[in-house]
Amino acid sequence: MSGMFEVIIGLEVHVQLNTKSKLFCSCPTSFGEAPNTNVCPTCLGMPGALPVLNKEAVHKSIMLGTALKAQINQKSIFNRKNYFYPDLPNGYQISQFEVPVVGLGELVIDFEDGTSKTIGVTRAHLENDAGKSIHAGDHSQVDLNRAGTPLLEIVSEPDMRSAEEAILYLKKLHSIVRYLEISDANMQEGSFRCDVNISIRPKGDTNLYTRCEIKNMNSFKFIEKAIKYEVNRHIEAWEDGVHSEEIVQETRLFDPEKGETRSMRGKEDAADYRYFPDPDLLPLVITDEMMEKYTQIPELPDEKKERFVKEFGLKEYDASVITSSLETAKFFDEMMKEGISGKTASTWLTVELPARFTEGISIENSPIDAKTLATIVKRIEDGTISGKAAKEVLDYLFENDENDVDAVIEKLGLKQVSDDGAILEIIDGILAANEDKVAEYKSGKEKMFGFFVGQTMKASKGSANPQKVNELLKQRLG
Repeated sequence: MSGMFEVIIGLEVHVQLNTKSKLFCSCPTSFGEAPNTNVCPTCLGMPGALPVLNKEAVHKSIMLGTALKAQINQKSIFNRKNYFYPDLPNGYQISQFEVPVVGLGELVIDFEDGTSKTIGVTRAHLENDAGKSIHAGDHSQVDLNRAGTPLLEIVSEPDMRSAEEAILYLKKLHSIVRYLEISDANMQEGSFRCDVNISIRPKGDTNLYTRCEIKNMNSFKFIEKAIKYEVNRHIEAWEDGVHSEEIVQETRLFDPEKGETRSMRGKEDAADYRYFPDPDLLPLVITDEMMEKYTQIPELPDEKKERFVKEFGLKEYDASVITSSLETAKFFDEMMKEGISGKTASTWLTVELPARFTEGISIENSPIDAKTLATIVKRIEDGTISGKAAKEVLDYLFENDENDVDAVIEKLGLKQVSDDGAILEIIDGILAANEDKVAEYKSGKEKMFGFFVGQTMKASKGSANPQKVNELLKQRLG
């Protein structure tokens, strides 16, 4: 029955900006400090303490807006969003409502089959984060070190139609944020988290029905599971004819252990928050000079992908895999400075290197750097070692604190013999010892050629260059 319904998904992503200080005061945003030490009268909500906007947070917002091809509002307004926040001392959040800093934009998602889809971005607005409540037994404690940290909330249009599309959107947005270096986007630490809005409707229907919001998700795997669970819940309610009783506008939480969502509270509408312009903050005015300066952004994943395809001859899919991670893309760029082929470099970077990573090791802290891996590839391409020997070199480098590729090749005796004279000597010996098989080959049994190649490689203990062996055998056998 699920085929009779269409899923409507919209996402609200909160990105914690990596400014040195908070959004409205000069307290540091560094974490791991003793509770309630990175605080001041402003972020503690003391009477008479006034907020002052962090210019760098505005800069980072404009960078994201530029990356999303969005309208940048050169005049935007800060509002008070009134709500009971137990861990935000003001009793309201400073956010943007009517006019956000970033307006309508778009984000393109790419499917594995090579097709793509444009997802609309409604807005991105600045706001301050809340603190952290710690519940222990029958009492709660609050740490306000995080209160006032700058957040950029990126709101999508309800354009996604499946869990797959939602995850592709999130991964692409995560990648863009990392490329811009406006946030560490660490999901485990909550620097990139997401609220998922879901509703369904019968196929062909254009109305929007009651939506539910799943709050504070910070794992791609759990987001996918939560969406699938919630969609099934909605479909069952429609099929049982109890849609309006069962599906109410509410905020839900996902329980990863049970793999289900459960009700948290009724969902408020904008009116419930009693938004009004913050009287302590002037409108944010972005000058033309600021626009010119702040819209300068680095190469983004899509542009990098296009360049890798054009410049290094990579396949679209391979280029997508490499550019999906900023660290992998940088690693590849470094490798290509060594003048090697893109195709071979891509295989060793995306297949051979990660296959040797153990727990806690990734491209970011790989014991093999880009130049070393590129040198291994170079030695395959210039015929010094075979692909099989190159794997042995990589294994050795992983197990030993060494990065001199040529020294390791010598030490392990893996150098290929490309000297014609030495290889011909082996070939002549094999042909002389197998005259019957030579006769078979010459009488038209071409499969025997593989036998001679195998015997030559065996006699050279794998050190002969296979291309040379093929070439010289063809000469000798006529």
